Amino acid sequence: MGETSKDSASVDGGRGAGSDAIVPRRRLGADGPQVPLLSLGSWHTYDRMDFHDAVDLVTQAVEWGVNLFDVAVYGIPGQRPVFTDVLFSAIVRAAGLARTDYQLSTKIWLEGYPAQSLREQVERAMFRAGTDHADLAILGDIRDPDLDLARLAGDLAELEKSGLIGHWGVNNWSATAIRTIGGHALAAGSPGPQVAQLKYSPCRRSIADGAPFAELFAAGLSLQASDVLEGGILAGKVAPAREIGRDPGGVRERIIASAPGIAEVAADLGATAAQVCVAFALSHPATVSVLFGATKVSQLADNIGGLRLLEQVGATALRARLVPFYADREVVSPEGP
Repeated sequence: MGETSKDSASVDGGRGAGSDAIVPRRRLGADGPQVPLLSLGSWHTYDRMDFHDAVDLVTQAVEWGVNLFDVAVYGIPGQRPVFTDVLFSAIVRAAGLARTDYQLSTKIWLEGYPAQSLREQVERAMFRAGTDHADLAILGDIRDPDLDLARLAGDLAELEKSGLIGHWGVNNWSATAIRTIGGHALAAGSPGPQVAQLKYSPCRRSIADGAPFAELFAAGLSLQASDVLEGGILAGKVAPAREIGRDPGGVRERIIASAPGIAEVAADLGATAAQVCVAFALSHPATVSVLFGATKVSQLADNIGGLRLLEQVGATALRARLVPFYADREVVSPEGP
């Protein structure tokens, strides 16, 4: 893939190519591909949607340049099966998309590793998603303190060499763990983690804004901001019907209490609360993409408006307006989990 400017609006091939793509792209890490500033998640989305609406959403996302899709196997053994990733494969076919029209990010879960190999897990995930490779793989949370990071790095290097994954990153890892596996990766012939997927919003800032991760970002690691709307709470859905992510630091009640204030800031800026949160996440200098879920084209369009809001208000002014809603200050360690 050729070099383009950091904020180039070009999309690599497919339906989003050319000047019609309105969402700019940035380089993922030091060695990764160009990816759009906004990306679509799949957790509890496609399985809640009318199929025709899902096809329309994905088609429009690609047309607007939002062609990085986070699609993973979210089922837990012993619980009700889920099929949002399988639905994605059908949505792509129905939309008439070629594999070159979109980029796929998958999750690699570590709970069963190394008893289940990374290769087996990823191959099964790709089979469900209807493709033969992932452009990006994100490693899930570390649950086992004795996890062999050297072995893990070696296995990831093999997946890269085989073409099963393009690059990889981590989800909610500590700065120390990222630094450690990065050293092992280089020894194994891999460029190492290119991105850290972290909870980041006007309310959850301690980790991504802290000194430990600032050092990693300065060394080339990128940030993919997730949970920017706290499962919809910060967009006004203070009692979301669907399952939402974990609550590090136990600050969700504070976040719920912050929602009206963020809505007031948004109204004062002539924007929506969702646009304010997306713009805030984009204001971090290390952000390469903001990951969110959407079940309507109107939600996607609204979130894209966060790009324009950031340009109009400016990062410094916007961040200053949102300081009062910093809920996890001195509650969650900047080092991360």
